[in-house]
Amino acid sequence: MRLKLLLAVAALVATTPAHASEFAPLERPGPALSVPLAQLQKALVCTGDLRRAPLQPVLLVPGTNVTPQEFAWNYQNSFRAQGRPFCTIELPLQGMADIQVSGEYLVYAIRTMHARAGRRVDVMGHSQGGMVPRWALRFWPDTRAMVDDLVGLAPSNHGTLVSKASCQSSCPESHRQQATGSLFNEALNSRAETFKGIDYTVVYTHYDEVVVPNVDSTGSSSLHTGAGRIANVATQDVCPTSTADHLSIGTYDPVAYALTVDALDHPGPADPKRLPLTVCAQALHPGVDPATFAPGEAETLRLLVTAFGIAPQGTVEPPLKKYVFAR
Repeated sequence: MRLKLLLAVAALVATTPAHASEFAPLERPGPALSVPLAQLQKALVCTGDLRRAPLQPVLLVPGTNVTPQEFAWNYQNSFRAQGRPFCTIELPLQGMADIQVSGEYLVYAIRTMHARAGRRVDVMGHSQGGMVPRWALRFWPDTRAMVDDLVGLAPSNHGTLVSKASCQSSCPESHRQQATGSLFNEALNSRAETFKGIDYTVVYTHYDEVVVPNVDSTGSSSLHTGAGRIANVATQDVCPTSTADHLSIGTYDPVAYALTVDALDHPGPADPKRLPLTVCAQALHPGVDPATFAPGEAETLRLLVTAFGIAPQGTVEPPLKKYVFAR
């Protein structure tokens, strides 16, 4: 009985760090990737000439419960029209698997795109897709010199109270990891949230019903620490009447789009002062065809709802990997 108690205490201590110093040093090299190479290769799909195109290539990272299809009817159309090369990465189980595993897909994608392009790349993601690249940057420091901009649209950088409430019983692994106060979030944000040489643009909305709270720049999405250049911008900071919600901010909201393109096209993060006033009068961003908007949004909603049928449910958070810790 005493042995069982000691083992239980040891396991608890190993998975609940008391402070940031118990997590890996910022510059310690990351581990070898555990996901088979064939799976990583299959998940990455690129469009355009990454090396010769005038504009930097962008990696598009979808959110939880969806696939890269969420960008097919909006950002991909716009980037093609601009001549901007891009790649998409499909996360395992539509972003509902252990985010530590999804992070390896980002490491592979960043390294591969950088090698093909011969230059730094940009990364843009929605919801979990705006957060999970930070896991790669945090624990695989070689990727930091490969990334120019990271744009997060309603990213779950510090978790959400919605997952904390909905995961009182069983839920998918990534949902539990994105709950406010999770061990995953402690590790993700340990020591530093941003890194020198990378420009971080966080776009959020006060009306986010998924990543909560986001009433101001102290909310879940915003970033504050580290040596990276940061801009935390609410759509309402640009257009006070903006009613963007969690889905629209990552798919068709014109303010989020304008801030994204501003960040990609200028040194440093997005600057709201550079946006034209006309952006507040737009209903859809460039690249969203009004004729195909309804079916595009409907397909994204279908993915969100039906995804639960393919995801294993659990009652505990996945344990943190050994590489996460200082020892």
